[in-house]
Amino acid sequence: MIRINLLGQERPKGGRRVSVDTGSAMPTLFIGAGILFGVLVLGYLYYSWQKQLTEENNQIKRLETQKTELEQIKLQVDAFEKQKTILTQRVQTIERLQRDRTGGQELLDEVATTVSRAENLWLISMVRKGNNLSFEGTSASINSVANFITALKRSGYFRNVEIKESKQDESNTSVQTFAFQISAEISPPLAGQPVPGGPARPANAPAGSVAPPRKG
Repeated sequence: MIRINLLGQERPKGGRRVSVDTGSAMPTLFIGAGILFGVLVLGYLYYSWQKQLTEENNQIKRLETQKTELEQIKLQVDAFEKQKTILTQRVQTIERLQRDRTGGQELLDEVATTVSRAENLWLISMVRKGNNLSFEGTSASINSVANFITALKRSGYFRNVEIKESKQDESNTSVQTFAFQISAEISPPLAGQPVPGGPARPANAPAGSVAPPRKG
């Protein structure tokens, strides 16, 4: 039987397979895999950086909040320090006024006790400026003035006792008298502290008390 090829093409021989060239597709596959891996790595790095940036921003916000709180606390501490200073000054003022009020009677008692130890001596005035005292008086003799100065020094209540002036009072011609001026500083001993030149004053002894002289 005769067959006519109307298409004009050669008929492929039966049983022959067409081979496909896969060598040219391998580079494309590797490039695609590399791109995908790079995208994954970049995505992971971007996610990590974003997470770290978020944490740092949150840390900055927390630090700013703590800074604001510390500034408020500092303002409160400064206000408390000012109040403490004011209260301390008030307490010191009250204590000083209390000492001056109670020390006035003690000072008078000490002066009176000291004058009583010097015979024939009279005080005309006593002026106090802070812890400084100025005495003016008259006496029947220079020895009485010297005894008064010695009594002031030995009382332990006064220091830096100095005589400023001592002269005979010429206005009184009937009786010989001497006018004097003495300066001293107030320096009361602490409770129980021994008095220079004399016995120790008990801690509970009243102001101006004088220990009795020893016999013999």
